[in-house]
Amino acid sequence: MSGLSESCKTTEVDGCWTLPVILMNIWCYGMMLFWTLLCIMVFPFVLGLCKIVLRWPVDRLMRWYIWIYGRGWLLLMSPFVHFRREQMQHVKPGQPALFVVNHLSFFDTYCMGLLPVYDIIFAVRAWPFRMFWYSQFMRLARYMNVEDSSWFETMENCKQAFVNSGAVLFFPEGSRSRTGELQRFYSGGFKAAIDAGVPLIPLVIDGTDILLPPGRKQLRPCRIKLRALEPIDTGDFSGTDGPLRLRKLAKERMAKALVEMRADRKDR
Repeated sequence: MSGLSESCKTTEVDGCWTLPVILMNIWCYGMMLFWTLLCIMVFPFVLGLCKIVLRWPVDRLMRWYIWIYGRGWLLLMSPFVHFRREQMQHVKPGQPALFVVNHLSFFDTYCMGLLPVYDIIFAVRAWPFRMFWYSQFMRLARYMNVEDSSWFETMENCKQAFVNSGAVLFFPEGSRSRTGELQRFYSGGFKAAIDAGVPLIPLVIDGTDILLPPGRKQLRPCRIKLRALEPIDTGDFSGTDGPLRLRKLAKERMAKALVEMRADRKDR
């Protein structure tokens, strides 16, 4: 691990094409392409077999398959990226909840494979649905395009997920942070949690801003952490100012956790 740590410190500062960085980019981009094509090719057979054996609805099977895809990505990246998850006792399988997570990189969504639950519907903006190699899978998984959908449609999809003991995940910043700091939070996810009466679980991710921040294509070795914070009972946030108060509380807790996680990053 000492070699990995030194690589992180070096590449974080100067971003030069050191040997570890060159090897990482060749390996990771190559294997990610291979893994993505493999998962697309075997998908019809896996879907058919699981449909017969597990008898799950197609959308649930698709969310499980995407989670497996994400777990495979984590494994392929592990020679160059150290992944760590913290306080996952707050995330309970089969418990309806709404997650909110900060947004640092394109790869944040893949890192949700660190969560111990797979039945999560992602609420995202329109642009991921324009990637033809992912769009059909996202639609099968019933992922939500919140940018092109009405609030009524978004809320109905959230409630349906909760009825089926699933979860929904929002990126409350709406876009990736270019500074690494928390941006303005939008209220949609917080209002959805209150209206549906489900707990809000803030998630905090750190390290993906070193791996691949906005505007850069070069991957860098790093350490990535995903921490689950204590669930917030949304029943305490009634009234017209409820979403604002919930949003403020969640952001305060996430900002505090992010400071703690980055202090640990500097100590290494």
